[in-house]
Amino acid sequence: MPAIISIVNVTKSYASGVHALKRIDLDIQKGEIFALLGPNGAGKTTLISIICGIVTATTGTVTADGHDIVRDYRAARWKIGLVPQELTTDSFETVWATVSLSRGLFGRPPDRSYLTDVLRDLSLYEKRDAKIMTLSGGMKRRVMIAKALAHEPQILFLDEPTAGVDVELRRDMWNLVRRLRERGVTIILTTHYIEEAEEMADRIGVIDKGALVLVEDKIALMKKLGQKQLTLHLREPLAAIPAALAPWNLELKAGGGDLVYKTHNADDMDLSPLLQQLSACSIAIKDLQSHQSSLEDIFVSLVSTRHAS
Repeated sequence: MPAIISIVNVTKSYASGVHALKRIDLDIQKGEIFALLGPNGAGKTTLISIICGIVTATTGTVTADGHDIVRDYRAARWKIGLVPQELTTDSFETVWATVSLSRGLFGRPPDRSYLTDVLRDLSLYEKRDAKIMTLSGGMKRRVMIAKALAHEPQILFLDEPTAGVDVELRRDMWNLVRRLRERGVTIILTTHYIEEAEEMADRIGVIDKGALVLVEDKIALMKKLGQKQLTLHLREPLAAIPAALAPWNLELKAGGGDLVYKTHNADDMDLSPLLQQLSACSIAIKDLQSHQSSLEDIFVSLVSTRHAS
């Protein structure tokens, strides 16, 4: 299946000498939810802005559903909806007028039924006649999402869509994302709430210092780079780890009071031999705790390693 978004050799440099993006090559498949993660200033918004035609790339090409974003700008942009980080709406317009105008700007014919459904999905319908200036920050964010969806795009970019908003909007937002994906809409999101990416995304991309350092299926990524840690709290502290326990590569922590066992093969973890050997060494366990790496753990580890090098 051809990619709905294809990014080839895209770079972005400024006259100041800043290299915002360093050769980005990426294909995004139709109907997937792709999460783009990275620290502040990593290049996430720059990349999204290039795909959406807001920023011009220094080199490379981008196509959206087969349309080159430069040579066939109108057709490409018609396919794309963008929810930017910044709130940019006409404060004196009503919600309905703002969303209707956004649809018309893309050449779509009026469709009251469709816009009504969008506003209901975002709990905005009761506010349809309210002026934007009277809305709360969370409601204004909902309006931005409604504007992005007004022309029925097949590709939706969400740039930090839930940053600083209430829990109710975050819940409504992700319910809407699921429904859009069911209808075949491709979702690309950036978020600081990595647990949201862990729950929602099909694939994860990590961008850092302008470079795309990793693109991976979420489940495969967590299996490959994830780790399970078992902490054994001992009844009596140890001065050193007995030689008989060497095969498990245990760590002694908490002043000798804890033994820590780590593995990347969590599914195959069999503790029976370890527990038997502990008993043979007369080491009594008071309690134990396990921890499975989250996507956030993996992300922090990747970025920290790059910044340390």
